[in-house]
Amino acid sequence: MKSLLQIAATALLITGGAACALAASQPKVIAHRGYWDSPGSAQNSIRALVKADSIGCYASEFDVWLTADSVAVVNHDPEFNGVHIESSTAAEVTALKLANGENLPTLEEYLTAAEPLGIRLVLELKAHDSLSHERLAISKILEAVDRHGLGDRTDYITFSPTAFATLVREAPAPAKVYYLTGNMIPAQVKFLGGAGIDYSFGDISKHPEWMKEAHDLGLEVNIWTVNKEADMRRCIEDGADYITTNDPETLFNLLRERK
Repeated sequence: MKSLLQIAATALLITGGAACALAASQPKVIAHRGYWDSPGSAQNSIRALVKADSIGCYASEFDVWLTADSVAVVNHDPEFNGVHIESSTAAEVTALKLANGENLPTLEEYLTAAEPLGIRLVLELKAHDSLSHERLAISKILEAVDRHGLGDRTDYITFSPTAFATLVREAPAPAKVYYLTGNMIPAQVKFLGGAGIDYSFGDISKHPEWMKEAHDLGLEVNIWTVNKEADMRRCIEDGADYITTNDPETLFNLLRERK
């Protein structure tokens, strides 16, 4: 028969293990386009990347396009300040100033800044005007990530079904590839070899069953772009693996409340 001390010790281990499991099940925080909503920062800037790392974000999400002369650059929209990225040269694009005064960065500059940091990278390949340009963008991106030694810290997301299939096939392990829109059900993402679904809060709200379906298939779930506290709480309670947000500090505060 166990002594009371042994029983108490066992109970403590079980309780502690449950607490660790709860902590481990907390969603990871991904800063959307870096932590840009902070002093001196701007969307997709190097400052936003560094700031996201400084507050302990799991990852920083950013967007990549290829210029007309085949240079990968970091920006969300196809145009910036009236300059269409795919049909402009790298010199023209990188001369543009972000809201914080930085020049629009090349992927090389962004990855160089990421090297000494601890943060993970979530690289969104934008859907390009042509499949050939998109295919070249993938090649340039994978070469750059490898050259900077960041292959084990970089995951990939895309809205493009063709790019998704190509990245699943060509991005070397341990990189993960996620699909970005709800026009594929989780079973399709699994069949194509993706690591998970990376769907908007709207998509998941319309199809709440997808969270369980994805997890049952062994897929991970990220939800974007979640900025309202009520929506963050719902994502946490429903078991999202990752939450992408423009307000990582509020999300961190909510996660601390649950510990």
